[in-house]
Amino acid sequence: MAAGRRGAGLRLCATVFLLDMAFCKGFVEDLDESFKDNRKDDIWLVDFYAPWCGHCKKLEPIWNEVGLEMKSIGSPVKVGKMDATSYSSIASEFGVRGYPTIKLLKGDLAYNYRGPRTKDDIIEFAHRVSGALIRPLPSQQMFEHVQKRHRVFFVYIGGESPLKEKYIDAASELIVYTYFFSASEEVVPEYVTLKEMPAVLVFKDETYFVYDEYEDGDLSSWINRERFQNYLTMDGFLLYELGDTGKLVAIAVIDEKNTSVEHTRLKSIIQEVARDYRDQFHRDFQFGHMDGNDYINTLLMDELKVPTVVVLNTSNQQYFLLDRQIKNAEDMVQFINNILDGTVEAQGGDSILQRLKRIAFDAKSTIVSIFKSSPLMGCFLFGLPLGVISIMCYGIYTADTDGGYVEERYEVSKSEIESQEPTEESKEQEPRSADVLVPTVQGPKDVLEKKKD
Repeated sequence: MAAGRRGAGLRLCATVFLLDMAFCKGFVEDLDESFKDNRKDDIWLVDFYAPWCGHCKKLEPIWNEVGLEMKSIGSPVKVGKMDATSYSSIASEFGVRGYPTIKLLKGDLAYNYRGPRTKDDIIEFAHRVSGALIRPLPSQQMFEHVQKRHRVFFVYIGGESPLKEKYIDAASELIVYTYFFSASEEVVPEYVTLKEMPAVLVFKDETYFVYDEYEDGDLSSWINRERFQNYLTMDGFLLYELGDTGKLVAIAVIDEKNTSVEHTRLKSIIQEVARDYRDQFHRDFQFGHMDGNDYINTLLMDELKVPTVVVLNTSNQQYFLLDRQIKNAEDMVQFINNILDGTVEAQGGDSILQRLKRIAFDAKSTIVSIFKSSPLMGCFLFGLPLGVISIMCYGIYTADTDGGYVEERYEVSKSEIESQEPTEESKEQEPRSADVLVPTVQGPKDVLEKKKD
């Protein structure tokens, strides 16, 4: 009886789950070739996928939730998906190179989404890009609201100027990553001090930084460097994004499940340096921690002991390992200064030799991971080609052997024929008796054919 109730309960849960999935799918439109002509009337958030793609299948339930959420909050953004293999011409027109590819299409503009594939991050991207490129802040209350809502945002303060034109150009390129606002000087909080106007500021980490064209160079490059908080929880995707900033990344590599003093101490030291030495290092360094060393090991092509500190240059795959024991923030600051003045030698890099090493390392890692996860699959994938190659080699070897045998027999036959010729000539010189029959001598060709037979 109890088993029957449990079975009925499981069937009910499965039914509810399927109905929920079908309900979510109803808010995601399947797009076809007509989308190309009709899309410009609306703002679209589109997932270009391939039916066979594993990552696409993993994204599908998340994408259905995005469609439901956007519909429930009354967003003007429509959510759709397109099979890029069936409509490859349309996909290539939008610059789709891999699967899945998420794009927000707004008029003639197409914005690529490059963030984490989570519902909240995708929806945040859609809100940011679908709205105004530069959003005005008309009051201090609105300014305070924006500060509470966004961890990092940029503000242009002032009237029309060449700097504002550069700001608009940078915003059109980098709106996929962060928010851009404009305000008058009266709206800015009282703690903000500006030496000159107009100005561009970034607000983050409970403080602000002012763009200095002389020290910071190109405005767009500065915004790209400053769009991250000073201290971050690192992962592979974030490290890839940081590669565009040109900053060095100081990481405490720890095991977050390990609560020992050494693990928590290194993390605290990195946090302290990021906070107390912000003005000194924020232009050149990004700080954070990473749980586990798996991703770092692939970059270093070596096994990194945990806990430790490593400094990465993600733009050229160089790295710096500790040359001292880090006991406090002062030791870490000294280590950073030694990196900046060249005292600590950089390892790795993207030279031809390093690239060849990386290819070999990646191949080895792939093979090992396949055999660890599925030994039978590994044996099939690598055993079958090796078996085919072995059969081919055996066939070539045996073919060569047979050829040599025939040639050897042919040589023997020629020698036998030549040895027979003098005997035959001597027999012809002997007087023949009428009663003796002389046997017919076979020609070389006949002997060769018999030998072969």
